[in-house]
Amino acid sequence: MKLLYLFFFSLIPFSHLRAEASLTLDEVSRAVLANNPAIKAALSRWNATRERIPQELAWEDPKLSAMSRAARFVTISPNAFTDQIVSIEQMVPLSGKNRSRARIAAAEAVVAYEEARRQQLDALAQARKAYIRLLNANAQRELNRKNQVSLKAIAEITRSKYEVGSQSVANVLMAESEADRLMETHSDLAKAIAAEQSTLAVLMNRDAFEPLGEPVEFEAINLNFSANQLRVLLFANRPEVKIAQARVAAEKAKLQLAQREWIPDPALTIQTQRYNSASQVVSEVDAGVSVNLPWINYRKYAAAIREATYNLNAAEKASEKAQTEALALLRNALLDIETAHHHVELFRDKLIPQAQQAFEAGQFSYESGKANFQDWIAAQRNLRDIESAGRDHITTYRTALVELEDVIGANLEVFPSQQLNDSEK
Repeated sequence: MKLLYLFFFSLIPFSHLRAEASLTLDEVSRAVLANNPAIKAALSRWNATRERIPQELAWEDPKLSAMSRAARFVTISPNAFTDQIVSIEQMVPLSGKNRSRARIAAAEAVVAYEEARRQQLDALAQARKAYIRLLNANAQRELNRKNQVSLKAIAEITRSKYEVGSQSVANVLMAESEADRLMETHSDLAKAIAAEQSTLAVLMNRDAFEPLGEPVEFEAINLNFSANQLRVLLFANRPEVKIAQARVAAEKAKLQLAQREWIPDPALTIQTQRYNSASQVVSEVDAGVSVNLPWINYRKYAAAIREATYNLNAAEKASEKAQTEALALLRNALLDIETAHHHVELFRDKLIPQAQQAFEAGQFSYESGKANFQDWIAAQRNLRDIESAGRDHITTYRTALVELEDVIGANLEVFPSQQLNDSEK
């Protein structure tokens, strides 16, 4: 009996003995949003892209030039030629090309922002899934421990009956073999727990060898949105849809820029001259204007417009594809949630209670001599499998909710987690 107590004591996780702090899903979500390196890198790329907008909007730099006579090898009147010339030239973007380039940069900044949001959503979804799997592994380990206790009790009862001659040694060995098989499952679950903890540590940017604490069970809230409401949220929030729309806006600005290349931007020039024998600092002031002549290169600029038109058509088709694919993902996510929720209710309300009743009835019948040992073991194994499958269905349902939020790109408030907002950036 002492050995039995030691065996049961060995099944208690050391983490409980250390009384580690708990780890909630909300804490995981906040840590991922605040510390994940991939998210920080994506936000830095977005901030870098935003800095291109004022660069593209700015005018061309003014050009300053100066010349002075170095040597003269002819004899002429002192004021026949200028000796020093200073000029300044400024391009004036009357065509608005700079504003078109700024619109392109703004659209590309939107693309970078939505890519950063996608990185946030993916990291958050990965962390939530790992947390949910960690909860499942802990629950499965606890079920495994309870089943080991149950099988040990069955083995003790069977051994007692064997000692008085009412059971065979085969039944005793069968019960002990079932218990040993569960010990192997216990080791596999411990490995799965460690793997999910490492995944969470990476996403939270923490040392994988540091303890994370025990995950806290939570209740996922049922969806309160209709399919039409989710469609609206999908088109308004999904990063891939927003990226495709931003690329359409960028291609429109590029087409506008190609069309404006036909309009020359004048360059204004002011030039001062000084003669060697003149008493004034400035002898002459000249003003001029120069323009390029794009009409001569008709084929070049016409080809640029056609290229921009084709790219715009391609971007529009890509946007249409992004919306169609998003709707398909939404439909599949809703089907996954509906199916998983049905399984959760079925196992919770019917299958698990029925299996529990069958096990208890089998135990009573066996102890009273009305059923054989194989029936009792089969009922115990059936209860164990159904309880484990029921817990897996809970995990599948929660994971499907995570997938739905990841597809839509918005917090549907079905989890106790931090909502994405600009203040977290």
